[in-house]
Amino acid sequence: MHREISRLVDRQGSWAKPVGERVQHWLGDAFGRARPIKDVLNGTWFGHPVHPVMTDVGIGAMTIAAVLDLAGQDTAADLAVATGIAGMAASAATGAADAVDAYGKPQVYATVHATLMVASLASYLASIALRLGPRGGRPLARLLALAGYGAMTAGAYLGGDLTYRFGNQVDRHAFDAGGAKWKALDVTDVPEGTLVKAMLGSAPLVLFREGETIHALHATCAHAGGPLDKGTLVGDCVECPWHQSRFRLRDGRVMRGPAVYDQPAYEVRAVDGGLEARLA
Repeated sequence: MHREISRLVDRQGSWAKPVGERVQHWLGDAFGRARPIKDVLNGTWFGHPVHPVMTDVGIGAMTIAAVLDLAGQDTAADLAVATGIAGMAASAATGAADAVDAYGKPQVYATVHATLMVASLASYLASIALRLGPRGGRPLARLLALAGYGAMTAGAYLGGDLTYRFGNQVDRHAFDAGGAKWKALDVTDVPEGTLVKAMLGSAPLVLFREGETIHALHATCAHAGGPLDKGTLVGDCVECPWHQSRFRLRDGRVMRGPAVYDQPAYEVRAVDGGLEARLA
């Protein structure tokens, strides 16, 4: 079943890709002028993506509304729909902040996902308008809510794909092995004031010397896997070349999104003319 759904979504690329690129360009301009707002919507301040929390509000409220509609509890159902609409609006804002950094196939899926969610929201807005009007409009209001719930379910399915299949907003270091064992680096010299790439076994690190201290972070950006060793120094941070997330060099703390997770930091020491490192 999932394969058939994936093939169906893949065939939407002919319209979803250009639409997604156009909307992404517009959102990029808007968020570029309001970067702190984007960080809030991404969840950089929270250390966790905000979008999943908001989607739970909308889906939960609309599920309750469907049950209450079936039970004939009109007032309670109307309140649940109104709550769900508020949750969906918040979901749209946080989802837009996440989707603006998606490219390739994830961008297509994000566009189809957003289209379904917008259709769902439109159905629910029409439903709440009828609920507030003459009572004769309630049967149609319930029908529109049911249609909205169907579109929401389909959109939520694709949202799950974006997270679990494509890894959107997933920490790229979730499964990195820790440990306190010192291991040799494949470099012996780190010039001051420049970013240097080194390998610690199979893990790429980015090194930066500050006086006698060498700071080291994992070179794979936690947000989307960008190469931090090809990034830019901005104050005491390294800026990812892909989406401009910034991480503090001394401890890996994320200082600017869209990343929401800190970068793994390493201790470095000099031994016998070489360098060793271990996870801090």
